[in-house]
Amino acid sequence: MMMPSLFCPHKLFMKIGPLSIQPPVLSAPMAGYTNYAFREMLRSFGGVGLIATEMVSARSFLELEKRGANHPSRLWGVREEARPLAVQIWDNDPETLAEFGHRLAFDYRVSVIDLNFGCPAKQIAGRSESGSYLLKTPDRLGRIVERVVQACRPVPVTAKIRIGWTRETINAIEVATAVEEAGAAALTVHGRTAQEMFRGEADWEEIAKIRPHLKRIPLIGNGDVKTVQDAVARLGSFPVDGIMIGRAALSRPWLFRQIEQALSGRPVDPEPTLLEQREILKTHYGLVLERFGPELAVVLMRKYACDYALGKPGARLFRGRISVAQTEEQFLQTLEESFPRDIPF
Repeated sequence: MMMPSLFCPHKLFMKIGPLSIQPPVLSAPMAGYTNYAFREMLRSFGGVGLIATEMVSARSFLELEKRGANHPSRLWGVREEARPLAVQIWDNDPETLAEFGHRLAFDYRVSVIDLNFGCPAKQIAGRSESGSYLLKTPDRLGRIVERVVQACRPVPVTAKIRIGWTRETINAIEVATAVEEAGAAALTVHGRTAQEMFRGEADWEEIAKIRPHLKRIPLIGNGDVKTVQDAVARLGSFPVDGIMIGRAALSRPWLFRQIEQALSGRPVDPEPTLLEQREILKTHYGLVLERFGPELAVVLMRKYACDYALGKPGARLFRGRISVAQTEEQFLQTLEESFPRDIPF
């Protein structure tokens, strides 16, 4: 049985430089999650206007290259996979980011270079003084954007930020202005401060305050978009040009297709049955297995399996078992025996 349509009669596409993003619903870069296998899962369902990689350290890439070592595993699949594709990069040095961005634009030929100014993790924003740490210095952040834009032109460069470092120092408008003046092609804003991490609720009112201050580039809102209804409501109620979805897609990679159906006025597909979801998880495992082999694939897939089970009956028992699986046999057997069923067991 189909869900009723939740038609949103506007905002069916957006532009990032020369790219037409349709629908205006983007997949967030998530460290440790948005690798090639997960991106292929999203593509298999459809509905994503722009897919992003995990964030990649510009410094690490260049250092590995100088040593003649293999490039970071986070670039696995990037050369060959479908476009459009965004690669998110981080560092705090303009020249390092410019050099890496140039390689991605003209060697890897990616569609979009996204600069991370939003990550609040201690190893990024603390020790490395990158990510959301740079929100403290909008002028410096703007100079970074300007240099990367110069190095990557005509490939569009975008930026992702948070609304500020702390609640007392919210400065998203100032940062957004610096980003646009530096030549960026789009801005994504997560509606929390760096200090808040992922606690509390995303503040879309603060995101909305930015819109009047941007003259030419799209504003993309991010944070707590968990359902089709959330997506339609954000696009319909706030002055954003697009939305970005992160954690919700880990347990429901088909969510983007449902949102695209709603935005275009078509009936929305029902949730896959739990049996169908188990088969989806096995397909996902197969993609990881192909790249990493059975031993590492099991380790990598345990966290995805726990996400797929989120909120389902029997999920606690399943997570307890799948989290200790060591071999392919144990992993697949646990899926067959313990993946959440339509009724508790």
